[in-house]
Amino acid sequence: MTSQMTSSHRITLLSRPGCHLCETAREVIERVADELGVPWTERDITRSEDDLREYADMIPVTLIDGVQHDFWRVDEARLRAALSR
Repeated sequence: MTSQMTSSHRITLLSRPGCHLCETAREVIERVADELGVPWTERDITRSEDDLREYADMIPVTLIDGVQHDFWRVDEARLRAALSR
């Protein structure tokens, strides 16, 4: 069920293939984004040398509006709070 609330925020999940933490992060982000009506995208860091250099040891990384919010794990309550601002 998608909420009627619209958001000016955007979530980006930085991930890489075969990452089990990324799968869990994706599930949390999908659920929260759907409920709050927030658009989100996923970016594979293996497609960019810059992303690999910057984020390789932190995957998955969650960005909100292009700013790093979390890494390794997505805290659902913290994500919801950040998107409610």
